[in-house]
Amino acid sequence: MRNAALLIFLGLAGLFATSCSQHQSDSNELVVGMELAYPPFEMTDPNNQPTGVSVDLALALGEFLDRPVRIENIPFAGLIPSLKTGKIDLIISSMTATEERAKSIDFSDPYLSTGLCLLASRKSSGNNIEDFDKKGSKLAVKQGTTGHIYTTESIQNADILVFEKEAAAVVEVAQGKVDAFIYDQMSTYMNWQRHPETTRPILRPFKTESWAIGLNKGNEELRSQVNAFLSDFRGKGGFENLGDKYLGEQKKAFAELGYPFFF
Repeated sequence: MRNAALLIFLGLAGLFATSCSQHQSDSNELVVGMELAYPPFEMTDPNNQPTGVSVDLALALGEFLDRPVRIENIPFAGLIPSLKTGKIDLIISSMTATEERAKSIDFSDPYLSTGLCLLASRKSSGNNIEDFDKKGSKLAVKQGTTGHIYTTESIQNADILVFEKEAAAVVEVAQGKVDAFIYDQMSTYMNWQRHPETTRPILRPFKTESWAIGLNKGNEELRSQVNAFLSDFRGKGGFENLGDKYLGEQKKAFAELGYPFFF
């Protein structure tokens, strides 16, 4: 009986050791959260696999750190909670580094500069954000974005319509039900291309902002590693290559319009 008990103990001990070993090997995995619904930065390919600028950036970071990468597809509003609860290690999801977000998470050095601008209905006559901030105007924003934050802090007179999905806001503008949609320059340009007859882009930003990688508060070791990667990646032309791969047409168009490109 004691021998049987000993065998059971040894078996359990072996399972425990195997489990610990597996956990230790998995602990090196870098889990990156992003919402795969923002092409060409975060999206899925025809085989439903993650792809895009941010995915390539995450994989390059993993290679730099010698850590395997796993992408977690999480709604944008759930990214910061997922980071704080340990479900993910990093956020790489076209996230603007704002003062408000920096109260709960840390950010890397910026890796992209952009700005808030307007996708306007062709039925509207405004040419800047001040023109649209008047009684009777309707402005669309996507929930949880910096455009949404901006309207709560700065818009005094226009009605604000909050949408969960970017596409829904764009359709409202295209149908003339909303005067303009506040969003980033790249998306505004691409949404105008999809609806050139019913919308017009006002691409000059009325508020500039920077995207960065989100990390948990106080994780200075990982933050330093991420910043070292960003510096190395930029120095080797990595961002230029991403721009050429995913945003070649937009790079050319922005150069013709006289706007600086993002990276």
